Amino acid sequence: MRAAYYAQTGVAADVLTLGELPDPEPQAGEVLVRVAASGVNPADVKRRAGWGGMAMAHPRVIPHSDGAGTIERVGHGVSPERIGERVWLWNAQGGYGTAGRANGTAAEFIALPTEQAVALPEHYSMEQGACLGVPAMTAHRCVMADGPVRGSILLIQGGGGAVGFLAVQIALASGARVLTTVGADRAAAHLRTVGATSVNRKCEDVTDRILELTDGRGVDRIIEVDFAANQTTDATLLRPNGTIASFSSSSDPYPTLDYYALAAKGANVRFIQGFTLSVPARQAAQSWIAAQRLDIPIATVHPLANIAEAHSAVEAGDNFGQVVVSLDRS
Repeated sequence: MRAAYYAQTGVAADVLTLGELPDPEPQAGEVLVRVAASGVNPADVKRRAGWGGMAMAHPRVIPHSDGAGTIERVGHGVSPERIGERVWLWNAQGGYGTAGRANGTAAEFIALPTEQAVALPEHYSMEQGACLGVPAMTAHRCVMADGPVRGSILLIQGGGGAVGFLAVQIALASGARVLTTVGADRAAAHLRTVGATSVNRKCEDVTDRILELTDGRGVDRIIEVDFAANQTTDATLLRPNGTIASFSSSSDPYPTLDYYALAAKGANVRFIQGFTLSVPARQAAQSWIAAQRLDIPIATVHPLANIAEAHSAVEAGDNFGQVVVSLDRS
């Protein structure tokens, strides 16, 4: 099979290699999926780059945790009726921060446990299906972990990002009023089309604008893309006994906690890790995704031979929409 892989961490163009590797065999409880599209997440490029001192967990790694494709064969104990099923894949490489699996979705085939290949509704393309795993399940957990949001006001920091834009849609569909920060006019325009009110953090004072939009009362919950960068703002805007659900702190992985600013609000701070969702949380997210028609914009699609360009696009961070690698031979 064709596959992209790396044997050391570093710059994408320097370490990513395209080659032929043996086809995997589905073991008991596994399915063999012909991959049509492989989603590229920030976690994937951080692993490949060795971000924060991450070392190689395996001698050779096929990257990417998310993907979509068609089941070709099944291992012992899996119903043969699954053969031919369109599926989306989640957590193909295993947990972030653990050794996990060596083989991700940047290959023509992948064998993985049957529960990690979820039926893909027909209203999602393969490219969109490849963007459901980490972003959609993380977004669902961020919004729903602390109970129903109907009638609440949510601030979603970074609504133009993959997780943020999906969280906006999940919150709106669940009956919340959604305010969100963005850094680009294109993202703001797209967010208006789904019903969110956006604040451009580059040209507006986020605190003043959110307080104006809420008549000085602030917000009930905050979905946080960068805890270190925004915790002071969050503490100001959060209503008493509100919740901050944070899924990243990339600007500083070791933030100094402003304890009394948060304690003064009786704040609940929840850390979300999409790779470690409990079974009930994961099943709830998957059921919700299957029943909805999420808008999943695709920024760029790159052939497998240009996977380094896909990684560079994610690292640049100036896309609205998600980056996908196509396994189509045409």
